[in-house]
Amino acid sequence: MQLEGVHHVTAITADAQKNVDFYVGVMGLRLVKKTVNQDEPSVYHLFFADEQGSAGSDITFFEFPGAPEGRAGAGMVHTVGWRVGSPEALDFWAARLGDAGLDTDRAERSLRFADPEGLGHELRATDVDDAPLIADHPEVPAEMALRGFDGVRAYAGAPSASTRLLESLGFARLGESDAEWEARGGSRGGLLGYDEPPAERGLGGAGTVHHVAWASEPSELEAWRERAGEGGARPTPVIDRHYFRSVYFREPSGVLFEIATLGPGFTVDEPLESLGTKLSLPPDYEHLRDQVEPKLTPLTDPRAEQVR
Repeated sequence: MQLEGVHHVTAITADAQKNVDFYVGVMGLRLVKKTVNQDEPSVYHLFFADEQGSAGSDITFFEFPGAPEGRAGAGMVHTVGWRVGSPEALDFWAARLGDAGLDTDRAERSLRFADPEGLGHELRATDVDDAPLIADHPEVPAEMALRGFDGVRAYAGAPSASTRLLESLGFARLGESDAEWEARGGSRGGLLGYDEPPAERGLGGAGTVHHVAWASEPSELEAWRERAGEGGARPTPVIDRHYFRSVYFREPSGVLFEIATLGPGFTVDEPLESLGTKLSLPPDYEHLRDQVEPKLTPLTDPRAEQVR
């Protein structure tokens, strides 16, 4: 029993339209689900991923309109790592992000930048055998496109505190350090790294990560919940999110973890061809549509404009 790498990463935005404009219009991802935060259904929950809406490529955002800009600190993910296919792809993204007005930091096999709200990203030219998870975009050739997550990096002053839990969850230590780990299953893997935190305390807000989810086979979720408890965590009961089932817990370094199932997926309530084009509400929330939908700002998907 092994976790199949990163399932999704969820962050916070203060402006849903600008968020869509960047992750679809600039980064070339597909808006695969437009729904609401199931814990606060008055606000959007947006999902961006590859063409199929695959776990492993799915970055999601809660919109809290007007939220102040946050700051990553101890116990928070500060960088989302993505795979690209080559150093030439890094050149492509350095130019594209520069054209979008963003500063980038290029190394031999990586490119670092922050999105318009300050969320850190790193594109990494990798040689892993995992299937590339690519979205179609008229301005982003497939060979240059994002290929899914490589992993996340978080701040932790004493990462060894998390060792017992990570080992219980099947993470493998990379090298001798307690700060570098990998969760790898039969199909995919994902990295977790810890860095020394800044002196300033972290502040949740726009441009910060809310949680990172790791992927589980559906039949194994209850067993992962037990393992998390054995590792010292206090996992929630299993929660049905309609598109997947999951459990949540905070690991000892402070990062909020979720373990989410690989399915049923985003096509459970709309066809693949039209994912993300309408507001989707899980059955338990459908009775709220007349109250919720008028309060949500209509969104324009730049992909629809670009393919015309």
